[in-house]
Amino acid sequence: MSGGDIRLVTAAVAGIALAIVMIVRGRLHPFIGLLCGAFTVGLLAGLPLVDTAKAVQKGVGDIIGGTGLVVSLGLSLGAMLQLSGAAASLATGALRLTGPRAAPWATLGIAIVIGLPLFFETGLVLLLPIVVAAAKEMAADADPAARDSGKLRLIMPALAGLGVVHALVPPHPGPLLAVETLNANLGLTMLYGTLIAIPVAILSGPVLAHFVTPGIRLAEPVPSDPIGQLATPSRSRALFIVLLPIALIAAGELGKLVPGLEGSMLLDAAANPVIALLLANLLAMPVLFGRRFREAGVQESIWHQTMGAAGAILLAIGAGGALKQVLVSAGLSDLLARTVMAYSISPLLLGWLIAVGIRLAAGSATVATITAVGVMPGVVAASGATPELVVLAIGAGSVFFSHVNDPGFWLVKGYMGTSTADTFRTWSLLETVISVAGLIFVIGLSYIV
Repeated sequence: MSGGDIRLVTAAVAGIALAIVMIVRGRLHPFIGLLCGAFTVGLLAGLPLVDTAKAVQKGVGDIIGGTGLVVSLGLSLGAMLQLSGAAASLATGALRLTGPRAAPWATLGIAIVIGLPLFFETGLVLLLPIVVAAAKEMAADADPAARDSGKLRLIMPALAGLGVVHALVPPHPGPLLAVETLNANLGLTMLYGTLIAIPVAILSGPVLAHFVTPGIRLAEPVPSDPIGQLATPSRSRALFIVLLPIALIAAGELGKLVPGLEGSMLLDAAANPVIALLLANLLAMPVLFGRRFREAGVQESIWHQTMGAAGAILLAIGAGGALKQVLVSAGLSDLLARTVMAYSISPLLLGWLIAVGIRLAAGSATVATITAVGVMPGVVAASGATPELVVLAIGAGSVFFSHVNDPGFWLVKGYMGTSTADTFRTWSLLETVISVAGLIFVIGLSYIV
């Protein structure tokens, strides 16, 4: 490596390290920490301050203008599912159809279905209180140790289902942004991601829970938010709204493979996640709330809940986009491409490792994906790697070992009622299994496709 390359790597490490210190030790919001890290990278790498500021602005604008719409529409859809009682209806209905033995598999399936159109934190807040309540009811007659173990055997599969779709299956914001940046095929990414997500969810959910839950004791978890005094929609209506955006995107992508339909404006529109989620939002209001969707109180509740969550998320991913753009402008993408060609490093492993590093530093899986994918286009172009598999490798790396700088860590801890140490033993280990198993399956799939 030349002196300039060493300076660039040092600048990147220093900027990311500063962001870690500000977020973890300084207790600052990731928005501030990541912005400061971005400016540090630019200045230490030799970029003029004005050029660094322009890169920061471009990075924020690119993310908010694209992924920000998907995040916001997903959060509003999640708010409607929660306030109407649709998510609770789906979860409780499915759990009633199963006995205690099959309940972990039921919660895994519920989490995958409900988690498909929702941001991770939204799915967590929607689903986990329902699963906790169901677990408490099913284990009511057991002794305390067996009761706590039984609860966790329901809760961990739900967390696994939410985690795998967040990391591996578009239209979640992280994988979707990676698809756009690396010019991957959205339909193929959804197909490959689903094929990998199912076995990974089984390993990290019911299988892992069987080994780690014995001996863990639970405190009383945080109560769930009231859903509201509304008539609960039927389960068929709730399922229709949950699956609608996924069905539209999948139909649009698969339809393009039919001879004579390529280039269809209708199919292009259906495959666009923003259009699919907007249509789902528009239909969700009358389908889930009936005539009451026009009431001022209902509308205020939906958008108040949406905007509160969207603000923090959009600021964090916007700052992640700023850090990504400064790294690209400073030349890190070109450096990585040269390194891959010189040392024959697997692009899948490299993308995974970069995402792991950012995940451990910044805490956010979406920020990790945004930053990693921003420096990988040159690597993909130089190596000829399958872009869909690079997207999935980065997604797997983005969820590696959730710890104290991840807001999801504290959300899970509160809803499960575990101690900090036991949250590491359960949730952090679960995320790590998703990450490592995801990479293994992606590499295995690379020998087939």
